[in-house]
Amino acid sequence: MRIADQVPGRMQDVIAGATQPVTPRDAATVMLLRPAATGFEVYMLRRQPSMAFAPGAFVFPGGSVDARDADEEVAWAGPGVAEWGQVFDAPPELARALVCAAVRETFEESGVLLAGESADTVVADTTGDDWEADRQALLDRSLSLAELLRRRRLVLRADLLRPWSRWITPVIEPRRFDARFFAAALPQGQRTRDVGGEAAAVTWIGPGAALQAGKRGEIQLWPPTAVSLAELAAFADVASALEHPREILPRLPQVLVREGAVWLTVPGIKEYPI
Repeated sequence: MRIADQVPGRMQDVIAGATQPVTPRDAATVMLLRPAATGFEVYMLRRQPSMAFAPGAFVFPGGSVDARDADEEVAWAGPGVAEWGQVFDAPPELARALVCAAVRETFEESGVLLAGESADTVVADTTGDDWEADRQALLDRSLSLAELLRRRRLVLRADLLRPWSRWITPVIEPRRFDARFFAAALPQGQRTRDVGGEAAAVTWIGPGAALQAGKRGEIQLWPPTAVSLAELAAFADVASALEHPREILPRLPQVLVREGAVWLTVPGIKEYPI
């Protein structure tokens, strides 16, 4: 993947070893899926062009882990922290934080909450003004996920999430993330809303259609997003995508400089989908 025609100064310093790479921040990303007339669709948002990271790119809901995401008081249903830690090669505190961050970021950026009043129920509707007030409170950090769930007497449904992949931003980038990707079905009865904030636009789109739009240059897709869309496009429906077992290995794109241009190569991926 060719990413630049010239090597910027800081990038040169990192490649040469004169500057240490930035330490990646832990993050969680969720691919929210729903059935469609043909196959299924994934929820995506276009980041504001003013954003410091991936401006204007089409992405899935997600963001950095908040320290409060590791709160042990979160009511929990589904696979335990130890199991998630094994999947993502993470200590218990980080594993808990990653799952909580996935649920929190999904609610913040889509209005969908993966939680219910019990271990086998899920919130039916989150479109009311009271829910919007809670979403805004999460965004401005005046409310934590644990506090929200405790006040509403809800249980986090970790069993609604499926681990998908793990991507680490290349060493040359000034902002780096160690992002764990999850997949989840849109809960019955809930619907997304145009939430604004970091998103300039939101849409439901078929994985294949998103890839074609990327190939035509109509939307901007970063490598982790494009590869994830190609992986989703291999499945016929939501159930098959979520039920397929996956091995989670870190994907750290390697940087190559050839004739003054910068290229990325991703171990384990033979062909870039766009």
